[in-house]
Amino acid sequence: MDVWNVKNLQEDLMSAPDVAQLDRHECRTCGYVYEPSEGDKKGNVAPGTPFTELPVTWRCPNCRAPVSKFGNIGPREGNTVGFTENAGYGLGLNKVSGQTRSLFIFGGLLLGILFLMSIYLWGN
Repeated sequence: MDVWNVKNLQEDLMSAPDVAQLDRHECRTCGYVYEPSEGDKKGNVAPGTPFTELPVTWRCPNCRAPVSKFGNIGPREGNTVGFTENAGYGLGLNKVSGQTRSLFIFGGLLLGILFLMSIYLWGN
């Protein structure tokens, strides 16, 4: 590789957009997902604003949680490395949405409680 190609490569790397800026962030309190491409109409945040450039006073539009309560969940396009290969495990629950997964979890807990109550009531 000659010096010219190294300089071009360095310039390309410097001008490339930071991939982390395109990442979505999810509120750990309520599940709201901040999409940089959409911004936040309620909070007067323009589309294309990366999460790292949000004002310090910005809050979750759903539950008013501060920025510190958000976690990086990656870009919208593509999947996390290894996710596609592992999506078939877990009785297929890795392919359903978060709301559906919660419904299965809490529905199962409710059925378990009802089952235990029926055993208790049947014995009396």
